[in-house]
Amino acid sequence: MAKSLRSKWKRKMRAEKRKKNAPKELTRLKQALGLDGKGDAIMNDMQEIATVVPAKKIKEKQVDVNMEQVEGDDGKMDMDNKRSTKTQLDQHGRYPVWMNQRQAKKLKDKRLAKKAGGKPKKKKGIAW
Repeated sequence: MAKSLRSKWKRKMRAEKRKKNAPKELTRLKQALGLDGKGDAIMNDMQEIATVVPAKKIKEKQVDVNMEQVEGDDGKMDMDNKRSTKTQLDQHGRYPVWMNQRQAKKLKDKRLAKKAGGKPKKKKGIAW
């Protein structure tokens, strides 16, 4: 496909445009990477704004932090809220975030039916 005169013309003009813009694009890329002589000036400006820390120091700091956590860790997660495994309710009477409304309603109906002492009330449906 794409054999019409219009598409051939468009393809030709795009190729010429690429040739024309290639040197500008190359200089922009070099400037972004900091390969030309102006790259040092950019880093000096950056040091005025923020403190520059070598990567080695950061890695050493992370290793130290990991070692401290291993020593004082007993292997259990700290859980703020207590959740009943049977009803899935937390201490405030809420269901988990991942549970959809239909599931929550089903569990609630079961719980209330058990409380009332009997079979769960049958819902009205379509009478066929």
